[in-house]
Amino acid sequence: MITPPRSSPKRESASPNLASRKDALRRPLGEWLLLLMLAALQFTVAVDFVIMMPLGPQLMRIFGINTPAFNLAVSAYAGAAGISGICAALFLDRFDRKMALLTIYGGFTIGTLFCGLAPTYWTLVFARALAGCFGGIVGGISLAMVGDLVPEARRASAMGTVMSAFSVAQVAGVPLGLYLADKLSWHVPFTALAGLSAVIWVFALVRLPKVRGHMAASRSESPIRRFAGVLFNGEHLRALALMSVITMGSFMVIPDLANYLVNNVKLSAGELRLVYLVGGSATLFTMNGIGRLADRFGRLRIFYIMMVCSIGAVFLTTHLPVLPAALVVAATTVFMICLSGRFVPAITMITSSVRPEHRGGFMSINSSVSQFSSAVAALLAGCIIHDGPDRQLVGFGLVGWAYLGWAVLGLWLGSRVRSATASQAEVPLAEAV
Repeated sequence: MITPPRSSPKRESASPNLASRKDALRRPLGEWLLLLMLAALQFTVAVDFVIMMPLGPQLMRIFGINTPAFNLAVSAYAGAAGISGICAALFLDRFDRKMALLTIYGGFTIGTLFCGLAPTYWTLVFARALAGCFGGIVGGISLAMVGDLVPEARRASAMGTVMSAFSVAQVAGVPLGLYLADKLSWHVPFTALAGLSAVIWVFALVRLPKVRGHMAASRSESPIRRFAGVLFNGEHLRALALMSVITMGSFMVIPDLANYLVNNVKLSAGELRLVYLVGGSATLFTMNGIGRLADRFGRLRIFYIMMVCSIGAVFLTTHLPVLPAALVVAATTVFMICLSGRFVPAITMITSSVRPEHRGGFMSINSSVSQFSSAVAALLAGCIIHDGPDRQLVGFGLVGWAYLGWAVLGLWLGSRVRSATASQAEVPLAEAV
């Protein structure tokens, strides 16, 4: 007698499991609206921070400063953001995330307006520090809200959506800002950005949900004890170290890239705008795609791939000779894709490594670590790079070699970051709002 083939229990159970996974990955409309609102906030902060780098050649000419002095102006924002983030970690989790975000974003808007009104180099440095005091915390609160309100299964792609604001900033904000600076004045990009931020603040007041699910646990401890609990935790320290390393690697290169492309590679102002337009357009798609890949195939695996790819991209970009603009745009586009692509899985791993009641304070400290690291990296790059004949940068290739060391260290640290348990890491939307 021929025995009929057994039905495979794996095959029968695979269909419901696959269906449930597809349901888990499907993003509801309310979640999309939340992510788009947070992305709008991040867009203005990203433009404010990123616009300084491509404005470098113009600011150095107008104020008569050299490369180290320009890097100091860049570091003023990052250093102030780092200090304020550490201070904010003491109390941030004790308040509704919406009101904390609106208060800090309002301060950022005022600081950006002061940047646009600054008449001299030193007043600009002060205004950049003021903007950094608030702007550096906005990102941490936004990502904490994503961690609180978005389930684990969709969190990497949600991070990619919010972080794609940096790509939009490069596509629209930076080229438009450079155009306004070339045609009118370097003051105009900052004043226009302050006006846009004020409009977005009003929309955020109306549309963002209140997030209070973390407040009961956070108010049960003193601020100092909570701060110590957040900071002196092995899992948290490894996550913060990873953020520091990947940021240091980036900001050894990014602040002086525009000067290098203009003075060494001989790009015109219009071609420089094209670099940010094309590169930003590419990362707008790739960051979301990388987030989806990280949700599907694992964050650590995608992080490894992007880190390895970034080594070649950074080395190529920091050693560019004089080439046709099309080739330079292609090389810098790969550079932007690889560097931004590392951050999506890395930020997701970092955010998931902390419990909800500590997430706001932790992400504030994480922002501080990122800002301090970028400030230190910019200052280190200023020590390595110096101005040669005809304002050409000498030593820019050395920072490409330095990136190799940061990348290897980042690969090791990535493997050491662990996620909190599902019960600890997630707060359902109904409980958080």
